[in-house]
Formats: sequence, structure tokens, C-alpha cells
Amino acid sequence: MATVTHEAFGRVGIWSSALHGSRVDDPGRKAIAEAVAELEELGYGTVWIGGSPSPDDAADLVAATRTLTVATGILSIWGHAAEDVAARIAAIDASARGRFVLGLGVSHGPLVPQYAKPYSAMVAYLDALDAGAPPVEPGRRVLAALGPKMLKLAAGRALGAHPYLVTSEHTAEAREALGPQALLAPELSVVLDTDLDRARTTARNMLGMYLQLPNYTANLLRLGFSENDFEGGGSLRLLDALFAIGDADRVKARTQEYFDAGADHVALQVLTADDDGPGLPRAAWRELAAAFGDDL
Repeated sequence: MATVTHEAFGRVGIWSSALHGSRVDDPGRKAIAEAVAELEELGYGTVWIGGSPSPDDAADLVAATRTLTVATGILSIWGHAAEDVAARIAAIDASARGRFVLGLGVSHGPLVPQYAKPYSAMVAYLDALDAGAPPVEPGRRVLAALGPKMLKLAAGRALGAHPYLVTSEHTAEAREALGPQALLAPELSVVLDTDLDRARTTARNMLGMYLQLPNYTANLLRLGFSENDFEGGGSLRLLDALFAIGDADRVKARTQEYFDAGADHVALQVLTADDDGPGLPRAAWRELAAAFGDDL
């Protein structure tokens, strides 16, 4: 397996937890395939499968596209044996032609009964991937790194880092920790809505769950936020730091803040006010592609 170049990610990608073909029926899988094929045509560089995907989810998206980089964002190391992942990726790679990237993370203690010593567990998992037949080499994987230790590990044992739910200030700190060569591809949540009250409600509906997970709250506290910022689904200061809210031009400007802070690639997660959970906001993806134009 060859190293994936930074250029293969493009500048802007799409992150979505609605891209799990293994969790839907056949019409749903067809809708996902059509959506990612359109993302490719729109010019996005990478599609990130959110929400603890499996290698099979990635295989579906690889099959539906020709040039798009497909990444897991993020596969939980607790849910998939490294040996099985290495074997499955070897099969995927026959058709991926270097377009697949394995994003790995340690998930969260409240969600994983066997959660223990996450840093040591990640090191052991990477060791097992190195020993796979064939191995999943460092240049084909990224880590969901937030803190200094995991960022250092991402720089030394992976292509780089894919931090989730972070500010542009964190991106600047991550760039310093990673050094100039490692890939830095943060996620940025987007609410395309100029009604600020409604948009903030949408943002808080998403953020509330993450504010119950200590990995995220500890990172935000390190960045200078307080426990008071976590009340009521998130203070205005916290929302302004974590989300791009407004029209497409505002989203583009917020994305540029992450590039200015040192990001190589930004993965946009479009949130909607739908009550039925995450869907495929294809109209919003088109609107953003038009706004970014040649900057994708």
C-alpha cells in the first residue's frame, strides 16, 4: 500500500454520519452511492464516514466513486480487531487504487465498556496493523487526536490527525504539536441558516451529546473554556468557536480560519434542523461547493 499524499485529500471534504450503507436497506444504500458520486462531481476531495463506521461502509463508497478519497472518521479500535481490519482493507484496496484512508480513534469511556488506557491501546492497535498481512502502513491511516500525546503519536505513526469538534485555536496548537509535515484535517460543523436563533438551536441539539463525553470537554477546558460554557447545550462563545453558522460565504470564511491556523484539509459536517436524525443534505453540499468554487 502506498502513502496517500496530502493533495489527494483536497482542501475541503464532507463529513457525514449518514453514509453507513451497512445500516440501511437497499434503497438507502443506493441513495448513499448516488450522493457520494455527486460529491465527487462537485469537486470535494474527500468524504469522511462519520459515526464509528466499519470497513464495509468504506468499501461501498469506494465502489460508488472513481477519484474521491474515502476515509473513516472514525473507526473505533474497540469494535474491530486490527487483524480483521487489515485483511478487509487489503480487499478494498484492490479497487480503491490508493483512495482509502483508515481513520482510527479510541472513542469514549462512557460509550465503551472495555475502555482502558486509550493511548496504550492505540499504540498496540497500530503495532497490530503494522504486523498485518499485508500491513496497513502509517501513510494510509490518520488518528482522531486531540491532546498532545495522541497528536505526537499521529505525527510519528500515521499520516497525521483528524481532530473532531475543535476550534481554530486548537488547530494552531495541533499544527505546532504535529510539526510541518503531518496531515492536519480537522472537522468543522456547519449550520447553513441565517436565522441565528434557529441555527443555534440546531447546533446545540448536536453539541449536547458531545458535552457529556469527557474527552471533548477536557479538550475544551484546555482551550480556555469553563464548565459554565457547557450549560444549556453550549454558550454563545462556545458555539461561535466550534461551528460555522450562517450563509455559505460565512462558512467559507470560518473554514479559512482553520486553514490560516495550519489545517491542510477541513472536513465540513452539515447539520440540519430535521427531527429524523442525520440525512443526506445534498442541496446544502451543492450550495457550499458553489461558494468554495476552485478553492475546494
